[in-house]
Amino acid sequence: MNVSGLSNTAVAPHTDKLRAQATELEGVFINTLLKEMFSSIKTDSASFGGGFGEETWRGMQSEQLADSIAQSGGLGLADQIMDGLLQIQEASRNTSQVQVPVNGAYR
Repeated sequence: MNVSGLSNTAVAPHTDKLRAQATELEGVFINTLLKEMFSSIKTDSASFGGGFGEETWRGMQSEQLADSIAQSGGLGLADQIMDGLLQIQEASRNTSQVQVPVNGAYR
């Protein structure tokens, strides 16, 4: 996370909130990946019993697993999201026109 150029008093409380939001967004993304992974597992009566209960349980399992992965460091997406949010915030303080930083595949 690059917070150089921002005063420490302005960074601390606001950064914690941004970090929590970035981590939550990463958890949502990981949950989407896990749901797709779990959807490919065969759930008929011969394997795990199947049915509505198992389908519901798998959804809850993917949510909890995704949250756990995101809270323990995740895939590194939260860090990239934080950098982008802080750059946008700093740019909005310095200029009247915000330029969104373009990183990754969308250059």
